[in-house]
Amino acid sequence: MAALGRVLSALRLPARPVTTSVRANSNRAAISHLHRQHYGRLYPVLLVKLDGSTVRLRYKEPKRILMLPLDSSTLPEAQRKARLRRQFPSKPKVGAEETFEGIDLGTYQRFWKK
Repeated sequence: MAALGRVLSALRLPARPVTTSVRANSNRAAISHLHRQHYGRLYPVLLVKLDGSTVRLRYKEPKRILMLPLDSSTLPEAQRKARLRRQFPSKPKVGAEETFEGIDLGTYQRFWKK
């Protein structure tokens, strides 16, 4: 009986419960993307300048191409307005609603289920 008691005491769990550590930080796995504000390394990126020339550099976020913003005040008036029209297109005009008053329903009678 004493030997059985020693075996059972050896098989008991420790006084403190054993828990697995779950890291709730930016390195946890995610389905869509990693939820982090700061990346741990620099990534190679292609920078496109205003004149069209390109430069390879290292950037903090993983992107393929970076484009510098264009200063619209240096553009001619026609190009500036064309860029604004492309950037903010006008809303499509709503046409008149179609009514069924002028339709002869007898011509479509063969398509109805009886």
